[in-house]
Amino acid sequence: MTILNFPFSAIVDQPQLKTALLLCAIDPTLGGVLIRGDKGTAKSTAARALPAILPRIERTVGCAFNCRPDEPSSLCDACIDSARTVTSASVPFVTLPLGATEDRVLGTLDLQRALKGDARTFQPGLLAAAHRGILYIDEVNLLADHLVDVLLDVAAMGVNSVQREGLSVKHPARLTLIGTMNLEEGDLRPQLLDRFGLMVEVFAPRDKTLRSEVVRRRIRYEADPTAFSTLWSVQQTALLAQLTAAQKLLPTVEMSDALLDLISHLCCEFEVASLRADIVMHKAARALAALEGRTSVTPEDIRQAAQLVLPHRRRRKPFEQPGLDQNKLDELMQQTTAPDLPSPSSNDASEHNPDQQDDTGDDTGKSNDAEQHQVFSIAAAANARQLSISGINAHGAAVVAGRRSDIQDASQGRMVRSIPDPHPRSLAIAATLRSAALRDPQDFQVTNQDLHAQVRVGKTANLILFVVDASGSMAAQRRMEAVKGAVLSLLTDAYQRRDEVAVITFGGQSAQLLLAPTRGIDLAEKSLRELPTGGRTPLPHALQLACELLQRRAQQSTAATPLLVILSDGKANVALTTGGDPWRETLELAAQLFDNGIAALVLDTEDGYLRLGRAAQLAEALGAECLTLEQLTADNLALTIRARMQ
Repeated sequence: MTILNFPFSAIVDQPQLKTALLLCAIDPTLGGVLIRGDKGTAKSTAARALPAILPRIERTVGCAFNCRPDEPSSLCDACIDSARTVTSASVPFVTLPLGATEDRVLGTLDLQRALKGDARTFQPGLLAAAHRGILYIDEVNLLADHLVDVLLDVAAMGVNSVQREGLSVKHPARLTLIGTMNLEEGDLRPQLLDRFGLMVEVFAPRDKTLRSEVVRRRIRYEADPTAFSTLWSVQQTALLAQLTAAQKLLPTVEMSDALLDLISHLCCEFEVASLRADIVMHKAARALAALEGRTSVTPEDIRQAAQLVLPHRRRRKPFEQPGLDQNKLDELMQQTTAPDLPSPSSNDASEHNPDQQDDTGDDTGKSNDAEQHQVFSIAAAANARQLSISGINAHGAAVVAGRRSDIQDASQGRMVRSIPDPHPRSLAIAATLRSAALRDPQDFQVTNQDLHAQVRVGKTANLILFVVDASGSMAAQRRMEAVKGAVLSLLTDAYQRRDEVAVITFGGQSAQLLLAPTRGIDLAEKSLRELPTGGRTPLPHALQLACELLQRRAQQSTAATPLLVILSDGKANVALTTGGDPWRETLELAAQLFDNGIAALVLDTEDGYLRLGRAAQLAEALGAECLTLEQLTADNLALTIRARMQ
């Protein structure tokens, strides 16, 4: 039974999203489109709707490589057959599952034919199936690194090369990448991000009329997909005709040298390092002209292309939101009326930080709960400070310093490859059978020398739990500014490594979980920026919350390694129990964290000539390093936390 996708022409609003997809249909060499946005914003719907309006392609019946009939592959039996039949077919639309193995993506030995005694025969994978078509990746930001590496190679060369199991095979794999993602779940590796020619940010409509129309159309579609598709058949046919005409017109579209100079000028002004941006913007502008039936590019085409090509390539600082400064783009476009375009400016007004404010008020740190809380700005953060772990996780797999998110373990994660192993913990059945078949196809027997083990890679992005002292003592000499700056520096490291973060703050009579574990590092930065300071120091309560959170985390994911970072002077003065000793409770909870194998770091915020040294004692109880804020912001500092695992 054929499932009818939602018609492309019936998608409500989202003009930029639809334009980007149409441009990729007109010129497949653009490199595809990345669609970013919240859940429920028609990202997947639009991508899956595209093939229905694409002009059909010619292909040989039975061809597993989607070869052009005039460019047959020597690997394809169907294409080299003199009695082959050529027919028209829909453009391939192949979905790449997040859990796919390299064999499934690249292709592998055809085991069935090998068992019959045939020569080593290649069984094509998903990349061959997507040749001359679309490779769709939902939640592309969650794609395993080994698959990202494969896609980078193929996207660069347009060729899939397989060197394994006695095979040496190359075949064309020119495809259009379409990826969707939710930015809250982590960003893409910069290398893959740059491979997407275009990027679109999508949002749910804010207009109630548009929202109700979305619901109305979706309900009608779900009730009767066939009838709904028929209702939009005229618009679908019109789009198909428009794309067909645009594809034929594209080779004749011309661009003036002045507009080409404008493209390079915009890339320089927005500090885009990759030259791929200039090339893709040139192609996108020409495709826009072809879409509208024109043979010459206009400045408006350049403007629209810039909005699709530059946002994900512009150099951004961590926590800076993607996108372009529209006012700056307007100013640069207005300069096209001048005889000569000005040289790129060295001053970028967009670097101004509107969040920096002058703080006023009493800076003395009184521990009076009734005092008015203050909100301090964030001091300028130093370069990202690396937090690395060395140790052994609960499954006996090494955790490599500087690469917190990767583990190799036979008992968990997705299988990425197989290796010869006479005593495998987890048997790779297909690889074992292939080895036996290749060794002696006539007398098929599996021996120890054929056995292969599975190599699995799992994601174990760390949880970094920040416990931040927000009591009144942190207002003295504006210490909270330095504390926020230090946390921001560590958040930068977490941002780059795609770790999860959580924030517990304490001040007044209690502590609170300010931010539950999330990969949305920008949420942590926002919470930190708005954190007020004032009141007493309920450090025991903060450590109790940390224990509870990390215990829940251990039950959910035994492989993940938590990091506990405490920023405080250690001067606890609010007990958990009536009449209790706050400092004794603090040390007891610290010892409990140590016994649970929690890796920790204490940043001592105490300053002045007279120091009680409570933070150092807390660090000793945790089995952790104790550093001052001055040490944290020193140049070229690398913090090493040695995890003690049970």
